Amino acid sequence: MAREAGADVDETRLRDRVRSAVEEVARRQAAAGVDILNDGEFGKAAYFTYATERLTGFVEGVSIEEATGWMAVAIRDFPDFAERLATVMAPAAGIRLRACEGPVSYVGHAPLQADIDTLRVAASAAGTTTAFLSSASPGLIAQSTPNRHYATEEDYLTALAEAMRTEYEAIHAAGFVLQVDCPDLAMSAPAFDSVKDFRRHVQMRVEALNHALSGIPAEAVRMHVCWGGGELPRTTDVGLHDIVDLLLAAKPAGVMLMAANARHAHEWQVFEDVKLPEGTYLIPGVIDIGSNVVEHPQVVAQRLVQYAGVVGRENVVAGTDCGFGPVAGMSAVVPTVVWAKLEAMRDGARIATDRLWRSRV
Repeated sequence: MAREAGADVDETRLRDRVRSAVEEVARRQAAAGVDILNDGEFGKAAYFTYATERLTGFVEGVSIEEATGWMAVAIRDFPDFAERLATVMAPAAGIRLRACEGPVSYVGHAPLQADIDTLRVAASAAGTTTAFLSSASPGLIAQSTPNRHYATEEDYLTALAEAMRTEYEAIHAAGFVLQVDCPDLAMSAPAFDSVKDFRRHVQMRVEALNHALSGIPAEAVRMHVCWGGGELPRTTDVGLHDIVDLLLAAKPAGVMLMAANARHAHEWQVFEDVKLPEGTYLIPGVIDIGSNVVEHPQVVAQRLVQYAGVVGRENVVAGTDCGFGPVAGMSAVVPTVVWAKLEAMRDGARIATDRLWRSRV
């Protein structure tokens, strides 16, 4: 955050600290029973803004209100909550937000390679090679960076897809699972006048994502779809049933969805009527990243069994609703509770596995 604010930072010290932090978080994940590790995104100040540092054509000068306009609509009926949210989001005030004012191309090879190398060392030290790296989708970048250069939104998305393809393919070539973060496919719905308008928005972004992933096997990619992390009233959230067909048209084999959040916990029922495409699997979020309540393992197991009952036991992987810390310094859940939640996810997954497999032997 000091670097984001333009302070004079010792880059060597920062790089060394990121490496040690990633090693620590990978080790803690493994100890908590997480099968597919990641780097905690410690090398990024925010899960979406980092991308503009790796792309040409972007300049600073965007307000947080302009970058997150959907949120104002989502909470307009709750002015007292808006006051609380302003306090929660205070750490994000130092994040550098940018707009596109020139041709987009990828120049972030060095920081990307640093992320890859750091995670490889950390995963190995934790005793595994199974890990994923997160990367912003073209639609996510477009959502938070106003387009002031390209003639149309479609042209802008195409340029972003072409540029980010470099990052996606490098992560795949490194042997990691690529997780493409796509909260734009659900989160920004409140800003649209109708579901029909939002569906057009989603379809355009899914097409851009598929274009960017054309050189990577579907089974090597999973995508994270959410309605925004953290605590929100969510009365304006779009229903999964309104967009599920478009989400399943995306190339990634793995689809991460909110399932622990109180506004979306019922949506496993959508798959009673919707069949998963061949080769697709779901990663329902079985623990809530916006609450310091530690889920009981039996609750985790129930959520997993519900999904398995409608899409098949082989097509479900336990996950979290979202990331615990989307922006440096801004997390609703304290670290000790994070680890307790991940352990509850582990224990619940074991219970569900026992119910779904061993009870049928």
